[in-house]
Amino acid sequence: MKVALTGASGFVGTALQNHFKECSVIDRKDDISMIVKKLEDVNVVINLAGAPIIKRWSDPYKKILLQSRIESTERLVKAINQSHVKHFISTSAIGIYPDDQKCDESCTEIADDFLGELAHKWEEEARLCEKPTTILRFGVILGKEGGALAQMLTPFRLGVGGIIGNGKMMTSWIAMKDLVRIYQFIIDKHLTGVFNAVSPNPVTNYVLTKALGKVLHRPTILPIPEFALRIMYGEASSVLTGSKEVYPTALQEQGFVFEYTDIEKALKHQLT
Repeated sequence: MKVALTGASGFVGTALQNHFKECSVIDRKDDISMIVKKLEDVNVVINLAGAPIIKRWSDPYKKILLQSRIESTERLVKAINQSHVKHFISTSAIGIYPDDQKCDESCTEIADDFLGELAHKWEEEARLCEKPTTILRFGVILGKEGGALAQMLTPFRLGVGGIIGNGKMMTSWIAMKDLVRIYQFIIDKHLTGVFNAVSPNPVTNYVLTKALGKVLHRPTILPIPEFALRIMYGEASSVLTGSKEVYPTALQEQGFVFEYTDIEKALKHQLT
């Protein structure tokens, strides 16, 4: 089985390249004809393209976030529709769900903010694919090589990590190893539709903070005021302060068994 990847050099793309040994890499500069050529012997296409989300959202950067997801997916889908590809797996995020609600894949309400709009438009573009299509909604991915955890490590290792605000906001997370296993599971079982790529055990920011401090053997006594994050990141601070309580019901109904369901054990696996 041959897999093609967009966003191959990113955090998740690198992990998937290590897992799927034979990968064709689709570059963001490739036009449709070049992509079609690269897809000649490909069975599965995994779409991971997208500019980093944790960065101050100026109006120009919002356009970059949209273009890097929507336009690249549009071009990719047009190429897939001209190919013999058997399965398309596209990315989305749990930012599509509203804050402060328990959600699984049956939830249809979309968050009334930029993250909700971004994820919704991204998914709508992926659904134009005429091949069997799967959409994976990522939670916070735990891996020291990138993502939110990598950004948290420095202040925590310096002993200045702490809860955000009152620490009550929910974090829906996934260990990188389980995320890679989810891709293999979906491919092996030819699953289509929407799946939440999150552990079945979301935790509060307080629990996450204390678990990370324990694993790193560092104190976590300095809370981070939400206004400080707003000063640093502006509207993008919602990525860090939002409360997403999301469950992987669809995956579990298909028989997927998570290896990492305990936040402390997942962090230990990544960091020790």
